[in-house]
Amino acid sequence: MNDRAVELLEQYEIEVLRTRKGRGAILCETNRGCLILKEYAGSQERIALQDRLLKQVVEAGRVQAEEIVPDREGALFVRDNDGVRYVLKTWREGRECSTHDRGECVEAVRLLARLHRNMTLPSDTPGLPAAFSAEKDYDKRNRELKRVRNYLQQKKQKSWFELSLRKALDGFLEQALAVTEEWKQYAAALTEDGGGEGPVAFCHGDYQYHNILQDSRGWFLVNFEKYLRDNPVRDLYLLLRKLLEKENWSVSLGTELLESYEKESPVSAYSRIDLYYRLAYPEKFWKIANFYYNSGKSWIPGKNQEKLEKVIAQEKEKQHFLNEVFRDVSHLH
Repeated sequence: MNDRAVELLEQYEIEVLRTRKGRGAILCETNRGCLILKEYAGSQERIALQDRLLKQVVEAGRVQAEEIVPDREGALFVRDNDGVRYVLKTWREGRECSTHDRGECVEAVRLLARLHRNMTLPSDTPGLPAAFSAEKDYDKRNRELKRVRNYLQQKKQKSWFELSLRKALDGFLEQALAVTEEWKQYAAALTEDGGGEGPVAFCHGDYQYHNILQDSRGWFLVNFEKYLRDNPVRDLYLLLRKLLEKENWSVSLGTELLESYEKESPVSAYSRIDLYYRLAYPEKFWKIANFYYNSGKSWIPGKNQEKLEKVIAQEKEKQHFLNEVFRDVSHLH
């Protein structure tokens, strides 16, 4: 972050006591508490909608979340001399949610359920963005996996990582294609049946432990910049996947987390199927393969080999988890 950005704080109705760098931003101690100044790459329309959603969340009082601080003119972001945009938000000096503390993981899921109850807008709200399409996203990822497979088939000299990736690729690609096709068929049937109507739901977009902070005042949710219009289970899926990968797809942990979410916000039959297919799609394998394909291939970090081996080793446990926890959905196969 450019130190000159500190001068931008003069455009706000605040008294700055001191500033320091942190988290790729500038942390500001002010007469209004701790604030954070960060670069902003989105549009005016996008930040206005983000501000509206955050105000709903804060006013409801079910969870504590960041707020955007407008400048003296009421603008939600300011520009420096180079035209770079910055946004000022409320902040807390807290620690991140611990993925090793089961109680905190459960609390993170409860917070998410409460958050989702206030992340909806009327369907007739002007300027609503297009809904995210899981099917289109899966199609794109599947094409990328096929490109990786074609590349590895043609490459003669392969490293140990490339040999391991090529050996596993066919199975994971077959799985990815099957999940995509099944989800498309279900989504089409739902559309024909007239489902999915009602308030428009939005997601945090990056709900993971880095963005769940705790201080003396409780839990505080931050970094809503990646919010998007999608089924709320998108956030639940991301958090579940990251936690369960660390715990070798523990059935007991997954069951407890899902039950904790549903105590706060019941999951519909449609959303449960949606969540199942998001979990069933081999996203972690796709990430590893796609990162490899789009990076310099002359040197492959040993960490990539470790990640690949872990994904392959956990596949049996993952399938067991899906069959046990989603018995009511997995029979659709």
